[in-house]
Amino acid sequence: MNSEEGLKNWLREIQTKGFCYVDGCPATPEATQELLEKIAFIRHTHYGGFWDFTSDLSSKDTAYTSLALEAHTDTTYFSDPAGLQMFHLLSHTDGEGGTSLLVDGLRAARILEEEDYKAYKTLSRVKLFFHASGNDGISIQPSVAAPVLTHDHAWRYLLQVRWNNADRAAIDLPIEKVDEWYEAAAKFDKILKRKDMELWHQLVPGKPLIFDNWRVLHGRSAFTGKRRMCGGYINRDDFVSRFKMTNFGRDKVLESTVTG
Repeated sequence: MNSEEGLKNWLREIQTKGFCYVDGCPATPEATQELLEKIAFIRHTHYGGFWDFTSDLSSKDTAYTSLALEAHTDTTYFSDPAGLQMFHLLSHTDGEGGTSLLVDGLRAARILEEEDYKAYKTLSRVKLFFHASGNDGISIQPSVAAPVLTHDHAWRYLLQVRWNNADRAAIDLPIEKVDEWYEAAAKFDKILKRKDMELWHQLVPGKPLIFDNWRVLHGRSAFTGKRRMCGGYINRDDFVSRFKMTNFGRDKVLESTVTG
């Protein structure tokens, strides 16, 4: 990770597979932050910039508890959700559990498209609002509604999965058509929860996890004891730009930008 070649390979793993673990990172906030900033600057939100937290409900969010969390994407309530997310378990004492869950949202969407094209189109067409209103003085809502499945306008490929039952607000449909969205959402939810869709892995100190928050849903099992975690967000545009520059070089990136 101290070489340009190592960074290039790391970013390519994230881009192609949606997630990556890094072995041998010192289990300290300082080393983890330095690792994350090799990609780009850390995004600040109402949670702060770089996180270092325990399950003490310092933020009124289920992530700051010991409860199990279903697979979801983060920051659905921003018009531009976070691109990358890193978690590093620094310590876990006097307890057990907390196994991390990853689900490939793009694969789940492809399965939905194959099994029920109408449901896929509904989740691609119907726009939703989201919100984060747990903390005093904070009520974050996106400036525009967005569908669960967002496609690139020019090439029409699936660009982003936005899925978080805890943050979802109003549905932009007449009341008599709302059931249509819920039926489609229920089918997608069942696909996400299929056993062959789930990747479970126990986080350990010294092995940070980073994943594409536009593609990979994450969750965890319940746990006991005290866990100390650190990590942070990186903007999608910054990640994509860094990936292109390291893997293709400035000249090719500029040429592709100019030629479209």
